[in-house]
Amino acid sequence: MHVLDDILASLRFSGGVVFDAVTHGDWCLVSQFRPEDCAPYFPVPGRIISYHYVRKGVLYTQIPGQEVVELREGSMVMFPRNDVHHLFTRPGQTPTDIAQYVTPGAGGALNAIAMDFGGEEASLFCGWLGVINGAHPLLDALPPLLLVKRDDYAADWIASSLSVAARDWSSSPAMVAKISELFFAQAARRYADSFGEGQGGWLAGLRDPAVARALSVIHARYADDLDVDTLAREAGVSRTVLGERFGRLLGEPPMRYCARWRMQVAVSRLLDGDGAAAAIAPDIGFSSEAAFNRAFKREYGEPPAAWKRRVDAETDLARVAHAADA
Repeated sequence: MHVLDDILASLRFSGGVVFDAVTHGDWCLVSQFRPEDCAPYFPVPGRIISYHYVRKGVLYTQIPGQEVVELREGSMVMFPRNDVHHLFTRPGQTPTDIAQYVTPGAGGALNAIAMDFGGEEASLFCGWLGVINGAHPLLDALPPLLLVKRDDYAADWIASSLSVAARDWSSSPAMVAKISELFFAQAARRYADSFGEGQGGWLAGLRDPAVARALSVIHARYADDLDVDTLAREAGVSRTVLGERFGRLLGEPPMRYCARWRMQVAVSRLLDGDGAAAAIAPDIGFSSEAAFNRAFKREYGEPPAAWKRRVDAETDLARVAHAADA
C-alpha cells in the first residue's frame, strides 16, 4: 500500500516528550494528555497521539465502555485520537488522575511517574506525539486504540533500540520519541492490512481498485493539471463511477482530496524550510504564488508565510521555556 506510506510520510510529528514510570503494586490511572501539557515542550499540535510502552511487567488498558486490552512487556499501545483511557494492573480498581504522580524532570531528565504500593514492579514510558498538520482522514479512520506487540515489530532493530532505551532511558528521550513514530506507522499498516472486506470508510478506499488507483495518481502527480476525467481514465472507470465510489468511501470528491493533499505537501515543505511560497507554488501545481496563497489560507486560515512565521515563533518560545525549566 504505497499510498498509505505516502500518507504516513506526510504526517508531521513534533515533540514526543516521554515520561518514565516505575511502579510497584496495584494501581489504576486515568490518562489523557491535554494541549496545555504539550506547551512547555513544543507548540500545541493540531492532533495528539498518546502512547504507552511497557518495559517491564504486565498491564492493562481500557477506553471506558470498550474491552480491556492486555499489555505485555515490549508492547506499545497508542491512542490516535488521544481518547481518555484507564491504565491499570488489575481490573476493579478506582481510577485516579495520572497527573498527581508526575514529578517534573530537572537538568534535562525525563519527567517521572513514581508509585510504590508494594508488590510487583512494572515500568513503562508514557508520552505523546504531536501531529502538526492536525486533521487527516487517516487519523479519523483508525480505531481509538492501536496495539503493537513485540512479535509485530517491523524490524529487529526497533526491538533492540527500545532495549537500549530501556537500559539507559535518561539519555534516550529523542530515540524513544522517534521509535514511537515508527510504532505508529507499523500499527497503522497492520490495521490497514487487516481491514475486512465490506467495511466502509477511508481505509476501504485503498481496497477499491479504482479509488486506490486514483489515489496513487493524486499522490504521485499532485503537481500535474489533474481533473476528474484524467483520474477516471487512469482508474479505468467512468467519472460518475469514480466520483460515487470516492465520495462514498472517502467522504469527499476526488478533486477536493487532491487540493487538500497538495496543502499537506506544502506544509511538509514549509516545515522542512524547503523554499518560500514562490518556490513551492509551482512544485505543487499552482500557476502563481497568489493562487497558492489563497488556497493555503482557505485551508489553514492564514497565508503560508504568516503560518510559517507563527509556527517558527511558537517553536522558539517552546524551546526557550523548556530550557528555562530544565
